Amino acid sequence: MATSASAKLSKAVKQQYMSLPQGDKVQAMYIWIDGSGEGLRCKTRTLDSEPKSIEELPEWNFDGSSTYQSEGSNSDMFLIPAAMFRDPFRKDPNKLVLCEVLKYNRKPAETNLRHCCKQIMSMVENQHPWFGMEQEYTLLGTDGHPFGWPSNGFPGPQGPYYCGVGADKAYGRDIVEAHYRACLYAGVQICGTNAEVMPAQWEFQIGPCEGINMGDHLWVARFILHRVCEDFGIVASFDPKPIPGNWNGAGCHTNFRCVLTMYHIADFFFLNDSIERLSKRHQYHIRTYDPKGGLDNARRLTGHHETSNINEFSAGVANRGASIRIPRSVGQDKKGYFEDRRPSANCDPYSVTEALIRTCLLKEEGDETIDYSK
Repeated sequence: MATSASAKLSKAVKQQYMSLPQGDKVQAMYIWIDGSGEGLRCKTRTLDSEPKSIEELPEWNFDGSSTYQSEGSNSDMFLIPAAMFRDPFRKDPNKLVLCEVLKYNRKPAETNLRHCCKQIMSMVENQHPWFGMEQEYTLLGTDGHPFGWPSNGFPGPQGPYYCGVGADKAYGRDIVEAHYRACLYAGVQICGTNAEVMPAQWEFQIGPCEGINMGDHLWVARFILHRVCEDFGIVASFDPKPIPGNWNGAGCHTNFRCVLTMYHIADFFFLNDSIERLSKRHQYHIRTYDPKGGLDNARRLTGHHETSNINEFSAGVANRGASIRIPRSVGQDKKGYFEDRRPSANCDPYSVTEALIRTCLLKEEGDETIDYSK
């Protein structure tokens, strides 16, 4: 299996430099989503003191022609700090800074889906929408072959790997443990992790997060995973179907509840109403739930391997083959949350959470969204 050059560098040699004092200066790593809608980019600047809030962070810029976001003749784009976390790689007082991207005219870049999501979330903030997203991913060598798989073949069929223990069942746990601890250090709202059904496939869960925080925390958790994998010489893939054939794909199942609605006397009616509205807007959600308008999910949502069929909407209690799964306890108690199992592993969480708000709380209908700024 091919190994990345970075993994061959001596981490012990690096550490003697990382342990040097940095005085009063602070390194702030600015992170943004590139023009693919999936890739993350980053660069670092020095600050004179530790920022205590997002307002203390300066705007910055970058060359958008090198990130699929602009033409070379007009390439400067703006980085607007949006969320700040502790840096688990350089450690305190250094920061990770998640940014929105604006074009030369100060309008949001095409892949800046946070801007609109934040506006929509502000419209329903008094209803306190909460989300939890289950991010599946696959560990690959730099040659694209799943980590731990035989170089010229396949491992044994699925069955013993989900939540498995042992060297023959869990491939890459060191990465998972390092990522988990790094997220906790950073202040990311990570709430769990487990080995998934396909060998070398894992999942971490982010939440519960309210409103715009869901997208912020998931994107930073993804960034941290990429950085941890870089140190180990491994690649983290969010492809919804990384290995064709009789292997599970990778999703980002999204759990949703509305605190001030789902916990009063009309709980059950709200749940039913939301599912009914989702059923009538299936194609809109499918287009929204992966960065290629549904083409990525078409490889995954086949009706097999614990997925629903991409062309059909379904809902059921404890049914992992449905579009919407109602947990058994929710079905019994007539209150709680539901799980939308359609979002792909490479979805944009801002887009997914915004779509759920538009359909379930703002009660939009049809295939088009409403522009509330007009």
